[in-house]
Parts: sequence; C-alpha cells; structure tokens
Amino acid sequence: MKIGFDAKRIFHNFRGLGNYSRTLVESLVKHYPENEYILFTPPFSDPRAKEWNKRFANLDVVTPKSSMGKLFSSSWRSLFLSQAIKEQGIDLYHGLSHELPPGLSKKGIKSVVTVHDLIFLRFPDYFPWIDRQVYQRKFSHAINSADLVVAICEQTKRDLIHFLNCPEEKIRVVYQSCHPNFYSGLSEQRKQEIRDKFNLPEHYILYVGALEERKNAVSLVQAFARLKNQIPHQLILVGDGKDYKKLVEKEIINNGMIDRVTIHSHVLNEELPGFYQMADLFVYPSFFEGWGIPNVEALFSEVPVITSEGSCFPESGGPSSVYCNPYAVEDLVAKMEKVLFDDDLQASMIRQGRAYAEKFHWKNTSQKMIEVYQELLP
Repeated sequence: MKIGFDAKRIFHNFRGLGNYSRTLVESLVKHYPENEYILFTPPFSDPRAKEWNKRFANLDVVTPKSSMGKLFSSSWRSLFLSQAIKEQGIDLYHGLSHELPPGLSKKGIKSVVTVHDLIFLRFPDYFPWIDRQVYQRKFSHAINSADLVVAICEQTKRDLIHFLNCPEEKIRVVYQSCHPNFYSGLSEQRKQEIRDKFNLPEHYILYVGALEERKNAVSLVQAFARLKNQIPHQLILVGDGKDYKKLVEKEIINNGMIDRVTIHSHVLNEELPGFYQMADLFVYPSFFEGWGIPNVEALFSEVPVITSEGSCFPESGGPSSVYCNPYAVEDLVAKMEKVLFDDDLQASMIRQGRAYAEKFHWKNTSQKMIEVYQELLP
C-alpha cells in the first residue's frame, strides 16, 4: 500500500495531536515497513521538526513547490493538496486530525480521517464562537467525505453519532498509543539525573497535562492541601498554561504550599517517563478528554492512577484505576487517601494496570490501523 498522511501536526505541533501523528507513523514504519508512507505538510522550520525529519529521512515529505504555495500554505492545503496527493499516486490518504482536503474523493482516492474528540461541541463555552464555526465546518466535511472514520475511543464514537450524525457503520475505534519511551523503565542513573535536574523529591504525587480549566488542576491542589499534613509527599504538576495557570499558582499560595507544590512547564518528552516512574501516585481529575493519554503513560510507567469517572477515562484507565468525581474535591481527597494508605492496593493497581496497558502498545494499535486500511484496499 502507498499511504499518504496529513502531516501538518507532525512538523508543526509538539503536544497531543502532534504526538499522536508522530507515534502512529513511527509505529507503522517499524511494524509494516513493506508499505510506502508519504507525508504532506506545509513548510516547517522548527528544530524539533527538522530533527524528527532527519531521524526518518527514508520517508517522502511533500511540501508546496511554488513560492505562492510556500507563502500561503493554508491555501495550498485547501485548494491544491488533493492534486498533489493524486500526483503522488497514493492508494489511500489518512487525515490524522479531523481534516481532509476538499476534492479528494473526486480524485478517486480512498480516505480515512481520525477524530480525537468533539469537545468544542460538548463544552462550547471553552471555545470562541468563530473557532466553533470553523471546527464544525471542517469536522462535518471530513466525516461526510471520508470512506471510514477512526475514533480514538468509544466515547468519541458515541459523540460522532450524537453530535454529527455520523453513521455508526462508518466508524472504527482504534485506540491511541503513547510513545514507546514509556514502555520500559529507565536506568537508575538516568532517573537520578532527571531527579537532580528538576530537584524532584523522594515522594511525590504527579499530574501531567495542560494547565487549563477543563483539566481541573485547581481541584487537585485543593485536595492536596487537605491531605498535606497526613503525608510526606509533594505535588508535582507538569504542564503549562495562561490564565488558568495563574489560578493554580494563586491556589498554591493561598494554601501556604509554595514549598510543597511545584509546576514544571519545560519538561522534554524524553524526560517525562522519569517523572512518571519515580512518582508514588498519578492523579488526573480532568472533567472531559478525548482520550486521556497521560493515564496510558502512567499505566505503562507502573504508577497507580486516580482519574475521573465517566467520559473516556474508564477506557484509558482500565479496571484497576481508581475513579473520582472531578466536581467533588472531598471525593478526590477520599480516593487519594484510599490509595496512598494501602500498599497492597497500590501493588495490585500497578500490576493490573501494566497488564491492561498492553492493549495500547503500538504494535497492537498499528495492527488495528492497518486493518482499517485493508478494509478499503483489500
């Protein structure tokens, strides 16, 4: 098979959607090298993108050829990308993040689109009006024109049916994996280097995620404040944000916990596994996610997980994680006490959680994706 990918976020996004795109393509290259993979992207200059491109120099990367296409890359993606895909002789094109170029089906090219979440429809107040209109148009076009739609979890599948009337028979659920850096333990020397660099304490509770309202870090800080006198732990928050980050910092100060709570906003991807592996507990009390990849990273890292009830969280957290009501701080406190004060429970959560995480190993998720492609290209 000759498969093309919308690679904009591979080279221009270094958070969730970019991580998904890079991990999937890397996994397909590793486990299914017999296929040909071609990446379509606007021009890129970020050093991280250049480094990734150097690591996968055997992949064909297609960018705009004309000076106008390079200057107005958004126009190239909307007006000329379908023709560029046709010229490459692609058998199948995969839009990795909610989008497909107009006119692709008229070129006789099969297509798949991945939809991560419909948070802009579930929680419209989190998004400016104009953004919601743009997303509505792009998502609707993509699911209507795609031959198959990939949802990254059952929750997203349900939302596709409910909000956008996507036919159920058109949807395939293929879970999102995390990077293989999380699959195995770091050496003690490497963990100590990370501990020394970030001055990590011996015992800490970990949160990883953007510091934004939907992810609910303020409730975690409030819960920790109620527990701090009973435990030796510090609270480590890995993530960045704007206005909501200021609210988190204010909550830390108001509770007199400057010496007990630390925010790290500049952790490299290769350092992040160390943060998980040295933690005593991972807590992710988000109100809603498309998938909740930090839960998967924590399970692979063999750390007990507390996360939220409902949404996609039972899928990413599995049966061994402990679930809380993210709207009730007292429930989060109770669940943290339950895990922190029970060594046997912790050991069971670690053992069962690591076994559950295997379903998200990239060899398994890439196999599922290949099966989707083979439906269209038997």
